[in-house]
This record gives sequence, structure tokens and C-alpha cells, in this order.
Amino acid sequence: MRVLHYLELEDRLRRSGIASATTQQRRALREADVEVRTSPWPTDLDDPRRALDRLSLAEFDLVHTQMIGPGSLALARLADYRSVPLVCHAHVTREDFAGSFRGSTLVGPVLERYLKWFYSRADLVLCPSEYTRGVLESYPIRAPIEPISNGVDLDSLEDFEALREPYRERYDLEGTVVFAVGNVFERKGLSVFCRLAEATDYDFAWFGPYDRGPHAAPEVRKRTRNPPENVTFTGWIEDKRGAFAAGDVFCFPAKVENQGLVVLEAMACGKAVVLRDIPVFREFYTDGEDCLLCSSPAEFRAALDRLHRDPDLRDRLGENARETAKRHSLGHVGEKLSRIYREVV
Repeated sequence: MRVLHYLELEDRLRRSGIASATTQQRRALREADVEVRTSPWPTDLDDPRRALDRLSLAEFDLVHTQMIGPGSLALARLADYRSVPLVCHAHVTREDFAGSFRGSTLVGPVLERYLKWFYSRADLVLCPSEYTRGVLESYPIRAPIEPISNGVDLDSLEDFEALREPYRERYDLEGTVVFAVGNVFERKGLSVFCRLAEATDYDFAWFGPYDRGPHAAPEVRKRTRNPPENVTFTGWIEDKRGAFAAGDVFCFPAKVENQGLVVLEAMACGKAVVLRDIPVFREFYTDGEDCLLCSSPAEFRAALDRLHRDPDLRDRLGENARETAKRHSLGHVGEKLSRIYREVV
């Protein structure tokens, strides 16, 4: 089977969770012996100006889009015209877009109408969780919807422990380090993260890029310009393994997530994980077994203090979390995705 697996604006999105999930899907598919092409453009053109004349989906058994922009829409229309099955991956919802950038919440109603129209063009919509399926069904989306985990690339985290001292030294981190990983958004719990730091003596570190330009959310600009004394915003780091090595307790008070790839990565590294008690985390994880779920800042603080005082609890949660992550390995993702493709075709 040959699949066009297309991520629009891939170069610009390379630091996003969507790009990470897309890369993992491609690796999982190749391991499952599915031939993957990432661009619809012919590669054997003498004259690039003839590209549009040669653009055809005849060589593909299926098209799988990962984004929702004009390039993805053009492929969706061409797939319909050429009678090639179309799978759309719903990485974007109105709910998880809100709180990401300045004005993102205000455009929510318009975005929801567009997503309803766009995703309904597909033969099948894939999404990361049952929670997300429920969100899409509420719009409603007029296409079949099937959840599939984003998975976690266990191999990409190998030997992360070797980076512990270099990264702790680089960012001047000591003792029990409470950390988060990924783009700095208010939706991901930025304010709670900073208030927890103000209320405790632990070192806090958020490993990931953030914006301070005009499109940045006001809370992100405020917090990253004047962080609490014990909070470090690292910006982009070249090796994500360094973040998981340097930190001790992964704290992720996100308000909305479709799954949370970084949670699985932290679990794969055997870290104790503290999460906001929201439906999507209840779907995948069990409070007191592989994580601690919290509903308020006071509960988050109590969980951090408990993990600091009780290294045995930290180790037990970490070991169980590692087993949870293994159930989301790329091998499982590739097998399920290739089966879905065959059924759609």
C-alpha cells in the first residue's frame, strides 16, 4: 500500500506536537511495511513549472492529511475528484486551539464551523482519544470517527539519563525539579505552573519555545518576561531527552488536551507525573497508579510535596508509568493504522 501522508507547512510546524505526532506516525507506518510519501508533487520533473500539470493522486491508495489549511483542502478536493480515499487527522479542535495565541478564543466559533465542514469531507476522521471523538461528534462531524493514540517513540528517548547533569548545570537546576515540556501556552496550565512555583521552594523549569511577539497571548508574555525567581523558561532545546533527564516530577496542569504526547514521553522515562484531572487524562491514566490527578492548585501543591517527601512513591508511579507508555509504542500504532488504512481502501 502506498499512502500520501501530508503535513501542511511542515517546516514551520516542526517544533509543534502535531509535527511530532506526524513523524511518529510515519515511522510506525514504515515499520508496518506501509510505503509512505510525504509530498504530492512529482519528483521527476525537468521543468518545475509543469508541476501542476503532473499533480495526480493516481499512484496513491490513500491520502492522509494532518492539518486543515488550504494545501490540505486542495488535496481533499483532488482526492474526491480522483476517487482516492481520504483520511483526515483531527489534531486541531476549537477547544484545544483556544488559549494558544492572542485572539485564538475569539475565533473559536468560526473555527468550529470550518472544522465541521472540513473534517466532514473525509472518508474517515482519526483523532487521538475518545474524548476528542466526543468533541467532534458534538459539532457534529458528518464522517466516521475513530480514535488512535499518537503513541510514543520509545527509541527517541534512549540514554536520556546521560544528559541529566549537563542540562541541570546548563539551567542551574538543583534538588527536586518540577518540570513541563512543550510550547508555553496558557491552555497548558502556565498560570498554575507559575503559582505553584511561587508557593514552594522547588526549582521549576519549562522546557519549550514561547512567543513574546504581538500574536503571543498576554499571559505568556507576562509570565515569561517576569517569571518567579525559581522558574526557568528555557526556550527551544535541541534535545528533548535533556528535559526529561533534568526534571524529577512532570507537572502538567493543562486545561485541554487531545491526548498529550509529552505526558507519554515523561512516562516512558519513568518520571512521576502530576496532571490536571480532566476527562482525556482519566481515559488513559489511573490516579495513584501511574500518575496523580489534581483538581485545584492546592491539590497540585500537596501532590508535589508528597512526591518530594516520598521517593518510594515517586519510583512506584514512575515504574507503572513506564509500563503505561509501552502500551502506546509505535509498534501498536503502526499495526492499528495500517489496519485502518486497509479497511478504508
